[in-house]
Amino acid sequence: MREFIRGAGLLFRGFAHWRRRPGAMALGLIPAAIVAVLFAAGLVALGLLLPGLTSTLTPFADGWSPVWATIIRVTLGTAVFGAALAIGAVSFTALTLLIGEPFYDRIWRSVEAAEGEGPLEADYGFWRAARDSLTLIARGILIALIAVLIGLVPVVGSILSGAVGVTLTGWLLADELTSRALTARGLLGPQRRAVRRGQRARVLGFGVATQLCFLVPLGAVATMPAAVAGSTLLARSLLAEAADAP
Repeated sequence: MREFIRGAGLLFRGFAHWRRRPGAMALGLIPAAIVAVLFAAGLVALGLLLPGLTSTLTPFADGWSPVWATIIRVTLGTAVFGAALAIGAVSFTALTLLIGEPFYDRIWRSVEAAEGEGPLEADYGFWRAARDSLTLIARGILIALIAVLIGLVPVVGSILSGAVGVTLTGWLLADELTSRALTARGLLGPQRRAVRRGQRARVLGFGVATQLCFLVPLGAVATMPAAVAGSTLLARSLLAEAADAP
């Protein structure tokens, strides 16, 4: 639990980076705001269509008593909307990082400079960002499907679906956000995964804190620059732990 809290704390240290580089952090709000408007419109549209969608997906419930028909449709609707939030979170991060690559590159490099790191040679680049974004969205869709299936469990499905969705999505967010700082040091995919596995609780704490902030209205826009800064600090802490390990 201590490592989990430590990981969450790194996100808030990312917010503190506003004091050091307010200009770079402010620029990071622009791509986040653009993507957030598009995703918010999609979620509103889904919310409006959800009653009709759940009725279409459950024609077998038409002959049930109104109480049971309502229960199954509300359960399904909650699961579908929860899945949409899970897909939205990872897709928001993927697309925001992709279109805002120049802005976020400045943020994580400024964190590295503030923490005493010299110039990093390995470039992340647009095409690597595009590939990682597509991979992140695909993994997010898989999580959404898992969340929908769990959400269909009677009584406790909605709660379990939300908890599983936040946890798995949080891990994905931490995975994607730390990729830049780790790749800049020449670490390939398997090496990056090994570094994260060394401190799972810390990585999860950062990712879950980020995901919960994303769920707050306008939280995704406000959090994105801090998440990039905090993930750089997270990557540095993971590398330090790996270097000290026997």
